[in-house]
Amino acid sequence: MRILLVGAGGVGTAVTRIAARRPFFDHMVVADYDLPRAKSAVAALGEHATRFTPARVDAADTKAVIALLAEHRCNVLLNATDPRFVLPLFEAALSQGVSYLDMAMSMSRPHPDRPYEKVGVKLGDEQFARAPEWTAADCLALVGMGVEPGLADVFARYAADELFDDIEEIGIRDGGNLTVEGYDFAPSFSIWTTIEECLNPPVIYERDRGWYTTEPFSEPEIFDFPEGIGPVECVNVEHEEVLLVPRWIPARRVTFKYGLGEDFIGTLKTLHALGVDSTEPVPVMTDRGTARVSPRDLVAAVLPDPAELGDRMHGKTCAGTWVKGVKDGREREVYLYHVVDNQWSMREYGSQAVVWQTAVNPVIALELLANGVWKGTGVLGPEAFEPRPYLDLLVEYGSPWGMREQ
Repeated sequence: MRILLVGAGGVGTAVTRIAARRPFFDHMVVADYDLPRAKSAVAALGEHATRFTPARVDAADTKAVIALLAEHRCNVLLNATDPRFVLPLFEAALSQGVSYLDMAMSMSRPHPDRPYEKVGVKLGDEQFARAPEWTAADCLALVGMGVEPGLADVFARYAADELFDDIEEIGIRDGGNLTVEGYDFAPSFSIWTTIEECLNPPVIYERDRGWYTTEPFSEPEIFDFPEGIGPVECVNVEHEEVLLVPRWIPARRVTFKYGLGEDFIGTLKTLHALGVDSTEPVPVMTDRGTARVSPRDLVAAVLPDPAELGDRMHGKTCAGTWVKGVKDGREREVYLYHVVDNQWSMREYGSQAVVWQTAVNPVIALELLANGVWKGTGVLGPEAFEPRPYLDLLVEYGSPWGMREQ
């Protein structure tokens, strides 16, 4: 397997550090718009760097990505960029006839008239619309293969296969107790992506109603997270699992709730009120004349890089899937989860907990594909594959998962 990794930010760099310890692939090209960042990611691998090559590419330039795939004879493209670049990279992989993986799916667009009631263009719609072309090309696009979406979806499939006869609700619940010294506001993940998913209308699925939307941060609940994290208030957030799970798993209801905290939600609401969550460029006077700048890009530029926060970060992050239903005629409720301690991920890999937890999952998926354990064509989510080999490999990677009866 020869892999083109596009994106050498926090998640992409963590991918290289995790993959460097595994023998399943022959070579990985680490490409980024910022060539020095790609070179730094490779140089940090030390003696393992021989299987890695840094390169520069603009993720929005499909032709350039196709050329890079051909030049290095890559047969897989792993997308570690933000959602803006999903479609050009998705198209590049299809055009070149190679497999494709991403951790976030094509972007949504709210309903033009009733955004907090009805769905418009849903997350992933533009990718699933191309599924027949991927099947005809005998190629696989494995979409939503990070931690959430990704591992959370694997948990859902495992619950459906082995733990329940009938499922009432699948609810993804994400929370943690991470703190960052020295900053009043320092998101542990890309603020560009965080704004996108938190301020868009959240999507809920119900079998009798289909997909519908609600107000951002709606339906707050207190969820008790394991391994010492404790109770955290969680709210509805737009996320891919709600669009993926019902395609393969017969649940009556699917939700996603994120433990953001009152201060974080307040800051996001302020950004929205000021209009600086917008992606539309506005004219800004500079010492070199007028420049057109996206307000959201400016917010991202002034905030600390999440990849560089690890030394200041303390605590744990938890991603998990809560499932309620019936097994052998009895009601059952479980929480399947994966916890990463920042102190551990920094010590073992030099990557902060949130980006490491995101990165380990596509690497595991790549190993399963390389070894022929996972197979498929078309546009598929993690739910389309057998979950047990994945969960076993997660343990082998040194980061076990857990299950709690509720």
